[in-house]
Formats: sequence, C-alpha cells, structure tokens
Amino acid sequence: MVTHRGTAVTPPVRRLGRIYAALRACDEGVLFFPFYALLMADSGLSTAQVTSLFVIWSAVAFALEVPSGAWADTYSRRRLLAFGALMRAVGFATWFLWPTYAGFAVGFVLWGVRSAISSGTKEALLFDELAAADATDRYTALAGRAATVAMVSMLAASALAWPVYALGGYGLIAAGSVLACLGSAAAALAMPERPRVRRERSTGGRAYLRNLRDGIAEVRTDRRVWHTVLIAAAVPSLSALDEYGPLLVRDLGVATAGVPLVIAALIAAMALGSALAERWRATPLATGSTIAAAGVALAIGALAGGLAGLVPIAVCFGLLQLTRVLTEARLQHTMSGHTRATVLSVSGFGAQLGALAVYGCFGFGSLWLGIAPLAALFAVPIVLVGLAAVRWLPGGGASEVVAEPA
Repeated sequence: MVTHRGTAVTPPVRRLGRIYAALRACDEGVLFFPFYALLMADSGLSTAQVTSLFVIWSAVAFALEVPSGAWADTYSRRRLLAFGALMRAVGFATWFLWPTYAGFAVGFVLWGVRSAISSGTKEALLFDELAAADATDRYTALAGRAATVAMVSMLAASALAWPVYALGGYGLIAAGSVLACLGSAAAALAMPERPRVRRERSTGGRAYLRNLRDGIAEVRTDRRVWHTVLIAAAVPSLSALDEYGPLLVRDLGVATAGVPLVIAALIAAMALGSALAERWRATPLATGSTIAAAGVALAIGALAGGLAGLVPIAVCFGLLQLTRVLTEARLQHTMSGHTRATVLSVSGFGAQLGALAVYGCFGFGSLWLGIAPLAALFAVPIVLVGLAAVRWLPGGGASEVVAEPA
C-alpha cells in the first residue's frame, strides 16, 4: 500500500498531468455528441433502428471490456489509446460519408471497440507512470483535475456545436469531431510509457492469456480487491441516471428550450465534484457517507417538485462524480498492479452491467411511475452502495491523503 511521503511535484509529473488532461479533454470535446441521434433521424432511420444501433454499440464495448484490459497489460498502452482514437475518427467520418443504417453500424462498432480499449487503459498508464516517478500520491489530484477538464471540454463542445452546425451543417460537425479524435491520438502518443517489468519472458498470445488469467484471478481471490471493484463499479453504474437528466429536468417544470441550460449547470456541478476530489479526505467512512448523501439529495430534489428540486439534484450529480474519482483511485491503490488495466477493465465491465440494470429498471418502472418519483426511488440503491462502501473499502493508502497543490 502506497503512503503519502510528501512527494514534490517535479516537472515530469506536472507534464504528465497536463498531457493526461489534454487526452481527457480531446476525448470529451466532440461536437458530434449532441447531434449524432439527429443525424440518424435526418437520414431516415426510425427510432427502433436508432435504438438497435445503441444496442450494437453497447454490446461491442461490453463484450470486449475485459479482454481489452489484458491487451493493455500486454502491449503498449499509449499506442492502444492512439489506435482507439483513430478508430473513432474513422467511425465519425463514416457517419457523414455513408449516412445509412450500415454506415452508422460500422461507426458504432468502431466506437465500441475504442470504448473498450480506452476503459482502464489510460488510468493504468497514468498510475504506472506516477509509480515510476515515485509519485503515486499525486494520482487522485491529477485524475480529478483531468476529469474536471474533461467535463469543461464537454460543456464547451456542447455550447459550440449549435453555432458550428449553423455555419457548416453536419459536415463541419463531423470534421470538428474527427479533429478532436486526432488530438486525442496525438496526446496519447505524447504520454510517457516506461517498459513494464514482466514476471515471465513469454510474449504475444501467451503473455496476453497469462495477464487475462492473472487479472481476473486477483479480483476473484483477493477479498479487498473484489470489494473495492464492486464499489468502484457501482458508483459509475448509478451515475448512468444522468442519461435521464433531460427528462427529469423537464418533468420538474423546466420548458424544453431551457433544458440545455439546466443540463449545462448539472455538468458544471459534476466538474466541481471532480475538482474537489484532490481535497477530499477519502476514508471509507467519508467516501461512503458522500455516496449516501448523493442518494439523499436525489430523493429530496426529485420529490420536492418544481424548480426548487434542481439544486439538490445538481448536488447529487456532483457528489456522484466526486466519489467516482475517489473510488477509482482507491482501487488503483488496492490492487497489486501487475495486471492493472485488466483489473480496471473488470471494474468497467461491472459498471456497464450495472448501467444496463439501471436502464432496464428505469424503463420497466416508467410503466407505472413518472420520471420524478422513479428517480427518487433510485436514491435507495445509492444509499445502500454508500453503506457498503463504509464497510468494504479498505482503509489507509495514498488516496486517503489530501493532496497538496501543484
């Protein structure tokens, strides 16, 4: 377990943090995000066809989540990240050049592969490079700041998307999105990556299979890692509720035209949550209490009704984002590190599985309840996860230390 030693923030560590933040910013600063569903509808696809494309996208990412973690433990992580960014760029270009169901499916398959490749890979690369610099106590600070930059980049891209569309239509949107992917690839290649120590001299397929087996075995046999994986997966899966944010906001009385402004405020709250991560004392009690507080805030906001409920809902979103950073950092400090990306991908697999459960329960529950009361019910699992975090998260470690400012 790594402990805080008051590590000085050296220029290499500072540069690493800046490159990582640039990588996250390019990943999220994509102009297509507010528009791709509209492009599909304008290209003649029905709602059922669009939904089936989302299923293809999720299924590809879901199937490759854990295997891709072993890839990242076997091969160059920065090259995998760059390759994934280029695949998404090709997918975005395909959408514009071949706007048919088949063309959109190709783009979503490429995006799904990229999602699986990047999940856990960039975090593992950052942590291992900090470990090489004897600065793992800086992980929570750098990861939190990068998440803040990513949220701000997403917000800026959403704000720019409409004037860009007015200026050049879907063509300019596609071009800007491809450029963001190319920026992500360049940032990935700029990340330092020192050779990882291998316990055996096996390479290629044998090394891949060994890393896949070892990573899964660590999660399965180490109780501390298993419990931390569960919490680190549960928090982002419950954060999937933000997909219903626009519906909830409108259900609370906001006019459709004002929904984007409120969603921007919710994104800002999430950015603030990420920014607070480096200052939060992440003991199991504090982290679990924060998760539970997010659930309480969601219940208060959803049941309050009207515009008054938006403030506690924003608090909920911000606290969930904060604990998302903290629990992922806790997992980084708990695992052995030999197959870091594989263990993180197991957590990502659990998060996707949990998100699918959230979508299914929300869709099923909507047959009887409105959006606001249904959202309030989801406060129960959030509070339960908070209580589990108090009991299951291991104590000690660098992630529990308030980071010093860079």
